[in-house]
Amino acid sequence: LSTEFRQHSKLRHVEKDVLIPQIMRERAKELCSDKVQAFTKCCQETGFLMVVKCQQENTALKDCLVGYYSDPLFYEECKAEYLKQREEYRATGIKKKRQTLTSNV
Repeated sequence: LSTEFRQHSKLRHVEKDVLIPQIMRERAKELCSDKVQAFTKCCQETGFLMVVKCQQENTALKDCLVGYYSDPLFYEECKAEYLKQREEYRATGIKKKRQTLTSNV
């Protein structure tokens, strides 16, 4: 790898621990949108009893999200997305918002 590429791909603490995980959370919510919707619907329908009544939906949602959070390939994809966004910002000075897969998440 070229020295220039290595310099551009170095990550600060805030990038590794805050910004990339933020992208991971956003993307995981999109990828688990069916489970997010099921849990949300259950909570809306049961009100105060959601703690008891929505355990199955909550477990399915957690399992889906944690599956992505603990996947090293998913981390690398999100890191690559972050680096691309950072490079575009450095080149243009314009921060672009992420495109979401679904509009209701």
